[in-house]
Amino acid sequence: MPSSNYKWYKLDNAATIVPATARGSDTRVFRVTCELKEDVDGEFLQEALDQALLEFPHFRVVLRKGLFWYYLDSTDMRPLVRKEDLPACSPLYFSGRRSLLFRVNYYKKRINLEMFHVLADGTGGFMFMKKLVFLYCQMKYGVEVPSEADLSSSADEKNQDAFDYFYSKEKGRDQLETMMSNKAYQIRQDKDDNMQNHLVEGTVSAKAFMELARNYQTTAGILICALYIEAVIRSMPVKDQRHPVVISVPVNLRQFFPSETTRNFFGVINVVVKAEEYDGTVESILPRVKKAFKEQLSEENIKKTMNSYSQLQHNRGIRMVPLAIKDLVILYFTHKTRRGTTATLSNLGRIDMPDSIAPYIDRFSAFMSTQNMQVCISTFRDKMVFGAVSAYSEHRVLLGFFRRLTELGLEVEIGSNDYDRREEQDE
Repeated sequence: MPSSNYKWYKLDNAATIVPATARGSDTRVFRVTCELKEDVDGEFLQEALDQALLEFPHFRVVLRKGLFWYYLDSTDMRPLVRKEDLPACSPLYFSGRRSLLFRVNYYKKRINLEMFHVLADGTGGFMFMKKLVFLYCQMKYGVEVPSEADLSSSADEKNQDAFDYFYSKEKGRDQLETMMSNKAYQIRQDKDDNMQNHLVEGTVSAKAFMELARNYQTTAGILICALYIEAVIRSMPVKDQRHPVVISVPVNLRQFFPSETTRNFFGVINVVVKAEEYDGTVESILPRVKKAFKEQLSEENIKKTMNSYSQLQHNRGIRMVPLAIKDLVILYFTHKTRRGTTATLSNLGRIDMPDSIAPYIDRFSAFMSTQNMQVCISTFRDKMVFGAVSAYSEHRVLLGFFRRLTELGLEVEIGSNDYDRREEQDE
């Protein structure tokens, strides 16, 4: 018999496609990392995790299959903190096995939180990580955290399915159809023989990058997108230049709707640039990126995008289709839509921490395992970190992006679990 605390949860709308698409190196696991100034104490970290879960009980779940939908089932399983002993973003979901959908491990000064994407998006992951770091520093160093700096939302607010809550019957923008109809340039790089994930990150001065963006009379997010597109175009074989570069940019919908949810709540905009439009300068790309951001981030389009993500679970015909058939259909459409995307850039923004805790922290970083390349950007104080994890054993485009930043006068600190790639960068 289940305990009196037993609960089950529907997957949010963005999470419904995740279990069917977790294949091979595309584990659908994201990692949020906090690097401290001192080595991590595993015992204090375990105590902090136990305490944090009292505020995030909906994270202590396993994924189950129903007749028509997947669902999350509460469990009494206790997550155990371990020293890192697995490749980054290793699988968390195994069909037919009851296992927690997140892990916390550490290596030297780094605390790593990894989550299966059905639980949360990157913003939700950072909300949990911040609470974990608050508690760890309180226990380890006796630091006091101002009450206004703590997470004040209730457990129910954190667990809200914001897609369902803010859904209206107004027709959504059919982004899926648009992506399926386009064939974007696909980055081709050598992959690991064992399809094991490789992690790379680059760190620059946030202040220096913001100054660079001001020089180009634009925002940091738009400049990052334009420079990454430039790096992709510079790496393209001539025969592939007939295909456009399509960059997918996730958008945190909490900026547009009043929600404190830690679950998935994001939309996506697409930036399209043709190689023939590039004249050798980033200035030739910037107007196209600015236009895409301005048009697609309008209040009207954001509302339509949010509704389009919610239509799957509100379609009566789809709801009655057995799960096994849904999974096959989702796999087919996911394959088609991936052909319409070159890469993803996810800017998670500035991570704020209380002044009493900030001195113990060096930086934050984030990574997402996907079949296509995804770069996650996070900023803490003066450290802006670009993180990528994939089965690519070479990182030609990403290193080209970092070299471009160097050309523009920025110092780039490279970190990787690929020692040969670091040597390549040094040459």
